Amino acid sequence: MALRILIPKGRIYNNIAALFNDAGFQISLTDRTYRPRVSADWIDAKIMKPQNVGDLLELGSHDAGFTGADWIEESGADVETILDLGFDKVRIVAAIPAECDLETLHKKHIVAATEYVNIARNYLHSKNYDFKIVRTYGATEVFPPDDADMIIDNTSTGQTLHDNGLVIIDTLLHSSTLFVASKEAMRSHEKRGRIEELAMLFKAVLDARERTMLEMNVNEDNYKALVAALPAMRSPTVSPLYNNGKENGYAIKIAIKRNEVSALIPRLKQLGAADIVEYDLRKVMP
Repeated sequence: MALRILIPKGRIYNNIAALFNDAGFQISLTDRTYRPRVSADWIDAKIMKPQNVGDLLELGSHDAGFTGADWIEESGADVETILDLGFDKVRIVAAIPAECDLETLHKKHIVAATEYVNIARNYLHSKNYDFKIVRTYGATEVFPPDDADMIIDNTSTGQTLHDNGLVIIDTLLHSSTLFVASKEAMRSHEKRGRIEELAMLFKAVLDARERTMLEMNVNEDNYKALVAALPAMRSPTVSPLYNNGKENGYAIKIAIKRNEVSALIPRLKQLGAADIVEYDLRKVMP
């Protein structure tokens, strides 16, 4: 039984394709097609806009997929979140022209431009605005001040808004790419198993991307002090070195977070570590 998976088109696609590849599933997409080739014969993939993924999963026409938390919120789709992948992090914000003020906006009938009609409506109601929503289809930031008084849009850094003379007045929600599944699929023992298998492999890849492997040698005199200073997922792997008539020593291997490496390596040298080697990990499964 094939697992029917929706993969978003656009900017999210490359991150998802890389995730599949690192998890051990080769995925490729030829021009003008919407059916990627996946090296696992039990995966049937289709390309779809992220805005549609949640609704299609709720309808049961597909089993699992990837989309932003913002689009799940916008559609109100009743799906099960399996894993937050942390890709494509954005904020959904309300922004207005820099020369406007909130007091004036609250006294008039405003036009709000957005792709997120439902999110915008809920927000504007909660703030007691008198409003009309204009749905946009991209380039929302160009609407003010001529065609809109406010926008509800996504942003990663806020730079595009700033460049268009807009200031953020509220953050409505934070969003990143989710791996989600239909509730119908999760009630199937076989499909649930496949979905959980993918989630386990994806999590292993994501954990590996945050860590790196360090190997080093240390002599017996410095061994205890060096091991005591090591951060590691659990305990370091230690093996005795073949001394060939030389002093006794140990080979040590640890998996650590990438952001710890630059501070740790000089410390290891001070503690007597030698022959330090760093290399990437493909998957980490504690």
